[in-house]
Amino acid sequence: MNNAETITSAINGSLSVIEQDREREIISRRFGLSGHKETLEQIGEMLSITRERVRQLEKAILIRLRIAASDDKITELGAAEKLIIRNLTETGRISRIADLAGKIFGDDLTSTQRAELNFLATISSTLTVINENDKYYNAVGIAEYGDEKSIRGKVDQVVNLIKENKKPMTIDELDAKLSYEHPSHIEAIARVSKLLSTLGGLWGLSKWPTVNPRNIRDKIFVVLENKKEPMHFADIAGAIKSSQFKRKDVTIQAIHNELIKDRRFVLIGRGIYALDNWGFEKGTVSDIIAKVLEKADGPMGREEIVKQVLKSRKVKETTVLLNLQNKALFTRVNKSSYKLTK
Repeated sequence: MNNAETITSAINGSLSVIEQDREREIISRRFGLSGHKETLEQIGEMLSITRERVRQLEKAILIRLRIAASDDKITELGAAEKLIIRNLTETGRISRIADLAGKIFGDDLTSTQRAELNFLATISSTLTVINENDKYYNAVGIAEYGDEKSIRGKVDQVVNLIKENKKPMTIDELDAKLSYEHPSHIEAIARVSKLLSTLGGLWGLSKWPTVNPRNIRDKIFVVLENKKEPMHFADIAGAIKSSQFKRKDVTIQAIHNELIKDRRFVLIGRGIYALDNWGFEKGTVSDIIAKVLEKADGPMGREEIVKQVLKSRKVKETTVLLNLQNKALFTRVNKSSYKLTK
């Protein structure tokens, strides 16, 4: 029996415990076991009963199913529980339902298969379900490692630690501050949070562009930040296309346009950009030469001027020397020294 068959058998065995057709219909529709999850209102309208009555029936049915599962009256459930727990053990004891379904069913999984896992975990005494809301993804964990409240507490602990750090952290950095048997447990917990995102091995708040870039400018910033050195705009486009970003189909022209608009990026050469927080200054080569001479106590030698300019501009030495010939801005004091023209 393959994985899909094991889960299907457990679903059928669980539903067979429910005696009334109407109650089976309620559970099937509420969990989306037939393809589409429905609200209490929708089911109530279909059955001509109130929303509150549907809620009461659902609660009562689930209680009976949990008792039946705990008393081993759903014989097919045991194999499914072992399958789910085996996969959870390999992924840090907890997993988003969507990720767990992918491991069990493969890449071509359906919404119904995700619903089936959620349903089985809900009635199982060996599993814990984390219900989805604005802070947490729908997830399932091994019950002996915590109930829903304690798992949410662990998720919050990781989120707060990253908030206090004020910048993204690696799993190893988190592991050094937390007490878990293995770093994989921390990563599994972090994946349950909707407040966190990860990119390139770093975990941070989803609102931080370094781990969750939302637009082209953020992606450019991440590429340059990771490269830690100036890049040509064509190379930046190539890096985005080969990255782990969710959306990376960009044109070179679009990259160039965004580089021009954003103050974080400084043009330091022909098509070459750096981050402003690296100490590069905006302006033409002549502007940089002028700033260098302004800081000097007196005339500066040509070689020293070139050296200082190249610290903030990626241009050829001849470009600096050519700009020095602008007599309206710079005056040659002797054979190789210059000062600002008054």
